[in-house]
Amino acid sequence: MTSVSAGTRSAGNRHRVVVIGSGFGGLFGAKALRRADVDVTLVARTSHHLFQPLLYQVATGILSQGEIAPSTREILSRQQNAQVLLGEVVDIDLEARTVTSDVLGRKTVTPYDSLIVAAGAAQSYFGNDHFAEDAPGMKSIDDALELRGRIFGAFEMAELGALRGENVDHLLTFVVVGAGPTGVEMAGQIAELAHRTLKRDFRAINTRHARVILLDAAPQVLPPFGKKLGEHTKKDLEKLGVEVILGAMVTDLDERGIDVAYKDGRTERIVAVTKIWAAGVQASPLGRTLASQTGAPLDRAGRIGVNPDLTLPGHPEVFVVGDMIALDNLPGVAQVAIQGAKYAAKSIQRRVDGKPPQPPFKYFDKGSMATISRFKAVALIGRFRLTGFVAWVAWLALHLIYITGFKSRLTALMHWFVSFLGRGRSERTTTEQQIYARAALQRLRGGAADLVSAPGAYDRAQEILEVTRRAELEARAMEEARLTDSGERGQRPDSVKA
Repeated sequence: MTSVSAGTRSAGNRHRVVVIGSGFGGLFGAKALRRADVDVTLVARTSHHLFQPLLYQVATGILSQGEIAPSTREILSRQQNAQVLLGEVVDIDLEARTVTSDVLGRKTVTPYDSLIVAAGAAQSYFGNDHFAEDAPGMKSIDDALELRGRIFGAFEMAELGALRGENVDHLLTFVVVGAGPTGVEMAGQIAELAHRTLKRDFRAINTRHARVILLDAAPQVLPPFGKKLGEHTKKDLEKLGVEVILGAMVTDLDERGIDVAYKDGRTERIVAVTKIWAAGVQASPLGRTLASQTGAPLDRAGRIGVNPDLTLPGHPEVFVVGDMIALDNLPGVAQVAIQGAKYAAKSIQRRVDGKPPQPPFKYFDKGSMATISRFKAVALIGRFRLTGFVAWVAWLALHLIYITGFKSRLTALMHWFVSFLGRGRSERTTTEQQIYARAALQRLRGGAADLVSAPGAYDRAQEILEVTRRAELEARAMEEARLTDSGERGQRPDSVKA
């Protein structure tokens, strides 16, 4: 294990800002400091900025991963005061003011004067983490590609099974757990895949007979949208052929099915190979790291309590934004992260410029949206409740605005045109690696680090190899010279002896 220091003070002793995370909070925080007299180092576990609200479209073949996950380096390439480092942050030392990140066993220590923590949240299985093996979440590109392989692979395996005369109902049953925006959008798109996109592509199976089930322990769909929009969404989903099961809590699941319990005491086993988990989130474990050093409280989802100005108690140089914070019941949506990051960046810039602090952070709610299917969506914007085509157009416009980069916007619009006006989906490529790579890596004790040389081990092995190889080359050269000088080239060994 090696440790490298990064981000030392530049000439002129400029203020150093470290930003953790390349999501909405991290990226917008870094960009908001582009004109500040500071040096910015963004540390993230991936090399891309993920537009997470559209992951379900990658999973269902509408968009490619590149369209919703542009390179962070490319986005910040023109920002001269910004540096990008790849690595998962494993420790924050508030006293020493350093951030330690790791990638494949290589550790980097980055000092800071101000810190913006925007590490986001991961999928929560409510204490049943083993569910993840058979029911992937929807939080990363890896998740989306694995789900794409599982969804399209289920239809392929069903075709093979049907040709052999087998019952393939378990392969043509898709269960989405969680009736929030992600679950609703995922269930709607799988239904469109089965009933519209793939209906002419197979011979032994009828994809329109596929079951798509959306289940949740809550009593309604889309609880944050209110009862009226929730009921409207439920009816639209059922028109698409989605079975909406509410008041059903998942008690267990495995490779071939899922067990649910109802409020009246009934239990049911749903036989399904493909399961998608879209229920619940858990804040980054960095929240616990910060809480242990500051005494700040954590809520049940691992979110940390912060001051009204988004700083940690006793540490005005540390800002926490986005899904990681517990403040004023703020929702875990992109706008909270974006606005919080911009607020934190402005606070840092004002300090550097010697200006007085800002008033406490105040969130401006720009509304919530969720698509149900093509040309159908719901939107809650202030007191206005939009449904149908009008809400869908509003959803389309908003997502085009926030997709980073002109190239991404243009290609996304073209793919939407193909998918929504026609039946085609251009991103249907799947591989076994997509489906099984995650599980294979998890079975390695050290994860991906087990597949590469330990830091320094490769160099030592190369030194030994170089010495051995040099001796072999010298011996070979001497033998070549001897053969030439003795005239033995081209002569048979027996004739030389004679």
